Amino acid sequence: MAGTVRNSTRPNILHEDGQPHPVENVLTIFVLVVGLISFVLGLIIRNVPGVAAALIIIATATGLLADLVGLYVQMVSATRNQRILIVTGMIAGFVGLAMGLSKGGFVP
Repeated sequence: MAGTVRNSTRPNILHEDGQPHPVENVLTIFVLVVGLISFVLGLIIRNVPGVAAALIIIATATGLLADLVGLYVQMVSATRNQRILIVTGMIAGFVGLAMGLSKGGFVP
């Protein structure tokens, strides 16, 4: 039967179409990591009383960065898996941004 045996290697999780997308992959991972950092910092500033102003500013800045870069990468992304990770990073970044803004944002 034709097409039953794969001749190529297993595709990467970020480019299941078989074509490399190095810039999009790096930006996707960047958005996911920065969004998760913002999310964790947002939870810290929400649950820990008397947190330093620097953490509030960092949570706000990383959340804003994850959302802005995420919007761009979402437009140029090539595969579905990239879009899933980008949206996950953007949502996490938005939550971190909202938590930072609730405590004063860039001017705590």
